[in-house]
Order: sequence, then structure tokens, then C-alpha cells
Amino acid sequence: MSELTTANHWGSYRAIVRDGNVQELKPLLDADDVSDMSASILDTLDCPARIKRPAIRKSWLEGGPGTAGHLRGADPFVEVDWDTALDFFAGEVDRIRKDFGNEAIFAGSYGWASAGRFHHAQSQIHRFYNMAGGYVKSVNAYSYAAAEVILPHVITNLRHTMVQAPSWHEIAEHTDVMLAFGGLPLKNAQIQNGGVGIHTARDWMRKMGQGSGRFIGISPVRDDMAAELGAEWVPIRPNTDLALMLALAYCLETTGRADHAFLERYCTGYDKFRPYLLGETDGVPKTPAWAAEITGMAVDTINDLAQALSGGRVMISLSWSLQRSDRGEQPYWMGVVLAAMLGQIGLPGGGIAIGLAAEHGNGNPETQLRWAAVPTGRNPVDAFIPVARIADMLLNPGGTCDYNGRTITYPDIKMVHWAGGNPFHHHQDLNRLRQAWAKPDTVVVQEIFWNPIARHADIVLPVTTPLERNDIAVTQMDAWAVAMKKLIEPVGEARNDHDILRGAAARLGFEDAFTEGRGEEDWLRDIWDRSRQEAGRVGQELPSFDEFWERGSHKLSGGPHIRRFLGEFRDDPDRNRLKTPSGKIEIYSETIAGFGYEEIAGHPTWQAPYEWLGGETTATYPLHLISNQPKSRLHSQLDAGAGSRRTKIGGREPMRMNPADAAKRGISDGDVVRVYNDRGACLAGVALDDGVMPGVVQLATGAWYDPDAPDQPDSLDRHGNPNVLTADRGTSRLAQGPSAHTCLVEVAPANGAVPSVRAFDPPDFAGSRA
Repeated sequence: MSELTTANHWGSYRAIVRDGNVQELKPLLDADDVSDMSASILDTLDCPARIKRPAIRKSWLEGGPGTAGHLRGADPFVEVDWDTALDFFAGEVDRIRKDFGNEAIFAGSYGWASAGRFHHAQSQIHRFYNMAGGYVKSVNAYSYAAAEVILPHVITNLRHTMVQAPSWHEIAEHTDVMLAFGGLPLKNAQIQNGGVGIHTARDWMRKMGQGSGRFIGISPVRDDMAAELGAEWVPIRPNTDLALMLALAYCLETTGRADHAFLERYCTGYDKFRPYLLGETDGVPKTPAWAAEITGMAVDTINDLAQALSGGRVMISLSWSLQRSDRGEQPYWMGVVLAAMLGQIGLPGGGIAIGLAAEHGNGNPETQLRWAAVPTGRNPVDAFIPVARIADMLLNPGGTCDYNGRTITYPDIKMVHWAGGNPFHHHQDLNRLRQAWAKPDTVVVQEIFWNPIARHADIVLPVTTPLERNDIAVTQMDAWAVAMKKLIEPVGEARNDHDILRGAAARLGFEDAFTEGRGEEDWLRDIWDRSRQEAGRVGQELPSFDEFWERGSHKLSGGPHIRRFLGEFRDDPDRNRLKTPSGKIEIYSETIAGFGYEEIAGHPTWQAPYEWLGGETTATYPLHLISNQPKSRLHSQLDAGAGSRRTKIGGREPMRMNPADAAKRGISDGDVVRVYNDRGACLAGVALDDGVMPGVVQLATGAWYDPDAPDQPDSLDRHGNPNVLTADRGTSRLAQGPSAHTCLVEVAPANGAVPSVRAFDPPDFAGSRA
């Protein structure tokens, strides 16, 4: 028996290994608050959904590239040996780049993949294609695309808001009042892209809750605020936070509490925004009464919130979820304006926080380090798309879209290559995506499980889990480095992403350049040695690689830290100018106004979303769907495991619903229901919960897409994936981000027999070809 260290997105562990099998995963530190999401790590290692051998879609194998793309997701597969699979894969790369050019290859390959600095799927695939002549990429992220585009115009880039976010320590020490738009969900703070050393968020939230600070959660769902905070819950109609912010700003301005000295010194454009706020330009003063009609809140509640803004050191917190909606750029812009009017940006515990608790690192007060990574090189192809415009690109080659002041022409994609992600989880309107997915000649997927993206591929290449290879778990927003030691031999014929691509590179003539003559251990040593150099530059000392590997982990010294977001700018705005055009906070943006987009003016403005509870479509679809992150897994990862499956109701994803809404429809707790709108329908299991406001239902993302008739368009999803319901519409022409949280539905009992869930069964096979 041996005890070895390992880590993943959910935490760090000491693995008990006996006779080549992992018997148990213990927390790296016994006192660690390890996420419940990690419960499925071991039982999925060799589950029926695991891909054991390379496989090729039968129609594609028999008819060649471009054959029966509409049958992706329905066709059986033929298992093949690795040489055959790699020959087909490399042959397609070579054919397409010669016949159509590298702009016909889309390898955006978006997703969280697996933890580990070397075996990071996207790094490996981008390195491969950069050496193969380039590829069309995607920019921005589904989680915060609108924020990534709007914030640099207004205040700073999103990355800065993450690594310099006000820390839990700072908030506990200095914040008197926090208005948390979208909440501070603890479940999200239990994970981190790249790895989590030791979880800290729950303890800090408990400390904050026991302190003197007042926490107010503004959200349609009560538990968007961690129970440990003892927060006040203020329900609000989804997609109306902007109207509430405008009303609060109106109160500040009309009662003489707006900090005009700060606005004059650190901002530009308030003089152009103020007339809109007061109704001088459109005849509509943004009063609490005006906002009450939009938000569904009482006027007295809005006035009370406005009064709370005078309660000492105030922080405006904006969750990432706010901007995943129609015109999602607007609440972020207005949140910055509201914080600027309070005049506390740059003060400890005051100002603005963006994405707190969105991941473990956002708010984590420990020391940070920019760790080295696998070099990916330069992409010779300039073409790109906004991340959420995949279906548009595939359906409209040669078409165009507006994006951040420029016009993008969609390339004609002949090949899609995906590794370490699942677009059938994070993309909207899956029926439309299936239609688009039929278009390319070839789809190549590197995957661990027979999840929806693997089922919709032509060439499927089985990948190892983090427990079947060596790596290093590090991330800038966590103070820990953990040795991810190989615990078991690969299951079946699985290979790591690097070895898969090395095999293809050998066939294409650049294996030596791709590997640089290094094996796995050589790469880990190189990454560690380069990280040691960076550590020395900032006054940290890392042990040698051998010491680190022997000990299994290392924690950076220092902390907890008070980061004082934009503190240097506040201290001296002339010497520490922001990277906005004016060098100041831009309440009015000449740049954005110059784009001429009707849906986004030069300053924040309220416009009704294309679907919302105040609109006419509620006559047909009267419930607003919130498709937030799940408690039982990370996105769609490990949905096949016991930890996620034990939360299902009737085998379906649980949908929370207010008891009053359920009673109107004759629905009881535990019922299986049909959730539908004009875009699609799915089945879900009902959990009654008065912590979801009336008129709202909550169905988390990540249930593996399971169409009842995979060979037919617009099929019912048996399992409860909300993205058969969400609209594939960009937030605006500025960012083109996903607007998943703008979605109306209706719910009805699923009368009669319901189909069985088959999401976790392997696909059909039509023999093998050794």
C-alpha cells in the first residue's frame, strides 16, 4: 500500500493505492473542507461511460469525410486501433490544410478540461495546431464574455478584477455593507480551474458572517448567498438588476450623497450620464417607483437599499451570472458607475468586486504566483470568433457578425477538433447546435467519457484521467502547488493528450518540434524550473523539483493579503492611469458610442430584455429559467458518477420550483415534468423550494444531453439539459457573449410513461477494426 498526492479542480488529496487500485482519497490536510463534487472521481474511473478504445463513426468510416453529418449523435461507432485512428486524424489535418487552408480548421476547444499544468488539453491542442499551420480560434469565455469586452472600455480588464479582487480578509476587516448582485454562492468557490490546494472560502464566509458587516444578496434564488454569511435575501426579477442600480444611483444623486469630488477626479462622462439618470433626456426619471415596476420589488425595499449605501464602507459585488443575459454588458457598466458614485473605489473593503466566489481564487487572500505553462507558440491564422458564436459560424460560412467595433467574417469550417470541453453543455439552443454540428466534414474529439461531445464526433480518441498520469496542479489564484502523481495505469487503451498529439505530429512531420525531445518528467521539471525563476523575481522561494515531488506539495509564504483593488489608481490617478482611452473610469465611453450599436449607448441604459417576466411572452411562457452552475459537479464533469447521480429526481436533473407555481400546475415534489418553450423541451425532476422566488425555476447546467430521438431534429431531452431551452443570441453586438439567463419557459406534468435516461450508456458499436 502506498500514499501518493494528487489534485484536481475540486481539491487536493492523499490517495491510498493498493495493488494498482485507488482505495481512497483523503484531503491533503485533514481539516480541509473538500468539495462534495469530488465524490465521483473514483467511481467513474472504469464506469460504463468510460471510452476504452479509439472509435470512428460508422457512416464516416464507410463513406469518408462529410458523410451523413446529420447522424452525428445517432450513428454507431466502430472501434479501431491507435495507428488507424491516428492515421485518419493526421490524414484529415493534412487534407484540409492542403485543400482548403488552415482557416478551415476550428480548434477553439473551449472548456475546463482536467487540472494539471502540463496535461492541459487546450494548451496541447493549440501548440499542435500552431505547428501544423494554424487554426481558427475562439475568444472570451462563456462564463464572462460580456464582462471581458465591456470592462476594458470602462475600468480595467477582467483578469485584473480576478487576481486583484478584494480578498475575504479585506472584506472581513473593512466592509460595513455589501450589496451582492447575483450573490456569493459557496458551491462555486469550492472549485478552481487548475487545482485547489486547501479550501478557504467557507471559513472566511463564516468569519464575515460573525462580524459586524451587513451582507445583502440580490438574486432570484436565496442560496446564491452562502448560509454562513447570515445574509439578507432581496428577491429580484431576473435580468432587472440594471434598473435597480439606476434607482439606487438616482437616490444618491437626488439626496446629495453622490461623491462628485471622486467623479470629477477619477471618472469621465458623468455629466453625460446624469441627464439620463434624472430623466432629462428621455422623460423617465429612474426613481425607485420606476424601478419597482420593473424589478418586482417594493418601493420601500429599494429606498431601504439606497439608505444602506450610506452605511460606512460599502462594496458593490457583481456576480459573473449577471452578464450572461440580454445586454449583459449593461449591469456591469452600471455597477461600476454605482460604485464610482459612492466614491470608495480603491479603499480597503469598499468600491467594487467582480466575480467574488465565482471560483475558489476569487476572494482567496493567499499569496499568488504566475506559474509557468506549456508554450503554445504563435497562431499563423488571424481568424477568430467570439466564443458563443460557434453555431453561427458553422451555419453561415462567409456571413458576418459585429463584435467590439469590428466586423468578423465567418470562415468555412471543414474540420472541428475538440479536447477537454463539452459544447453540448455550455452552448445555447442545442437543437440549433446539432443542426450546425452536421455541417463540417470531420469532427475529432479527445475525451475521457462517452459524453455528448464524444457521441457527436467522427473520430474519438480516449484520454487518461489525471489519476493516470503525472502532472503539477497550480493556479495563480491559489498559494499551493501539488504533485499530481500517477496512481494507476491508464484504463483500457487511453492515452494522455500530449501523447495523442505527438503521434499525429509524427505523421505530419513535426514530432521533434512538438516534444522538444522531452518526455513527461522533462516537461514537468522545465515548468517547475521556470516557475522557480518567476518566484525568485517576486521574493518567493520554491524548493527543487525533486524536493517538491518527494514532499508532494508546497505552499507559498505570506498572506492573508489586503489587495485594495485599484488602490494605486486612487492614490495617484495621474501616475497610475487606467488603460481606458481617458485613463479614468469611463461612465460615458466615446469609443462605444462611436460603434453605433442601437442596443448599447455611450453610457448604461435600461431596455427590456427580449424575454423577461415583464414582457408579453409571459402569456405563453410565464416562468423565467435560471440555468446556473450545479452543486453536485463542475459544469458537466463527472455527471456520470454517483455524486451527481444521487441528486437526480426520477433519474433527471432536479429543477427547483416555488411551491405556489407548482400548485397552479398540479405539480408535486418529486414529479417528473416537461419544461418547454419554442426552442425545445426537456424532462426534469421537481424539487419544491420557497428559496426560489415565484415566477422563476432553477435548472442547473451540466446534465449530459440525452435526446430521445437522436436521429431527429428538435428531439425531447430526457435528462434535463437546460440548453435545449436557452436562446443562441449574443448579449449585444459589443461582446456577442451568451445570454443564457434570458429565457422564459412553461412547465407541465409529464403525464404517462416517460422514456428512460440513457445519457450514461455507451453508444452502439458496429464491431471493431483491429
